[in-house]
Amino acid sequence: ESAMIDKPMPELSLPSLYDPDVMLTHDMFKGQVTLLNIFGSWCAACVQEHPTLMDIGQSGAVPIVGVDWRDTREAGMRWLARYEDPYDAVIFDEGSLLAIDLGVTGAPESFLIGKDGRIRYKHVGIITPELWREEIKPLVAVLNAEAGL
Repeated sequence: ESAMIDKPMPELSLPSLYDPDVMLTHDMFKGQVTLLNIFGSWCAACVQEHPTLMDIGQSGAVPIVGVDWRDTREAGMRWLARYEDPYDAVIFDEGSLLAIDLGVTGAPESFLIGKDGRIRYKHVGIITPELWREEIKPLVAVLNAEAGL
């Protein structure tokens, strides 16, 4: 259980992985349920998780925002080019600014953000197809049914 559950997404203004001139902010999490996924090119478990994220992304069930953590821009882009990119946006968190605010201890870690911009769920470790099907996807449906802002 995370101390961040039911807390608002931390204030953030970090660059996009693909374009350092584009700043991504916490406002991107308001108005829709979003899956936030912490990953890095150095993370072996992230390779195992990645096919499931690709399936989720292709299903359109929930937007996915990636956080490339403790990485270089070049390595992160190379990794996503190699394994494909399931993300609707990728935040580049080279200095762990967002990761620290979220209490991230490793990768992969994932969060579900409600339409109100609050953190509603945290999972430490790999999202497996079973975890997606039995726990996260039903929660996405519940959060989508909640009133918006």
